[in-house]
Amino acid sequence: MCAQANTGTVLDRILESRRAEVEHRKKVLPETALKYGVQAASPLRDFAGALSRPGINIMAELKPASPSRGVLRDPFDAIALAQSLEGAGAAALSVLTEPEFFGSSLKNLRDARKSVQLPVLRKDFIFDPWQVWEARANDADSFLLIVVMLADDLLRDLLALGRELGMEPIVEVHTREELDRALAAEARIIGVNNRNLKTLEVRTDASFELIDAIPDDCIAISESGIRTHGELTKLRAAGFDAFLVGTRLMVSSDPGAVLAELLGVTGQGSQRK
Repeated sequence: MCAQANTGTVLDRILESRRAEVEHRKKVLPETALKYGVQAASPLRDFAGALSRPGINIMAELKPASPSRGVLRDPFDAIALAQSLEGAGAAALSVLTEPEFFGSSLKNLRDARKSVQLPVLRKDFIFDPWQVWEARANDADSFLLIVVMLADDLLRDLLALGRELGMEPIVEVHTREELDRALAAEARIIGVNNRNLKTLEVRTDASFELIDAIPDDCIAISESGIRTHGELTKLRAAGFDAFLVGTRLMVSSDPGAVLAELLGVTGQGSQRK
């Protein structure tokens, strides 16, 4: 159940693809089977805790491709990337699992998570409780909910299911109206996406415009378009607890070194300045 009709945007095309895929997979793998998989899943890691430590907490994102840039990284080695980013100081990982537009899979999530000690977010377009069960059965520690594509009742239901499974999701917003809806649903982790999912335009000003309206007892994350340590420092001073960085890392020949630079360290594994 989505909040808006299809208008031909990139987000609409992704959702159309995901709805068809999820309906197919639900027939192949019923929710009952996923619930058995959840019982055998690895123990949860503290996702919220990782994003709320003192200092600059970067959630490093693993994705082979994106709708705005096409292929970002080929070959794509989720294990090597995860280990490099953990060694460089990532607080958590975000792994895209959408196949058609981002070229990724749940296997990449499983591979990344089993190779590190960091908590891992499943980043996808989630609109069905079945997908939340699927995320936990594949060892995800959290998942993403995008307010613009969810009706209020569904947003609340997915939040409640995540908490039932021990996973506090990131609730992603782009505007003040979406933020108000997220807060009304009692979201505890708010992600401000600087990328407009309908136009793909990136404006880091979006984060600065919304931070004052995010309550102090929420974890605030600034997502997308962050390129320098200076930008991170300003966003941290404004009140953000954590930051999502993906494309900047994926297009680099040495993602670990870029992450260390963003964190403001002298070298991979060294202490912050």
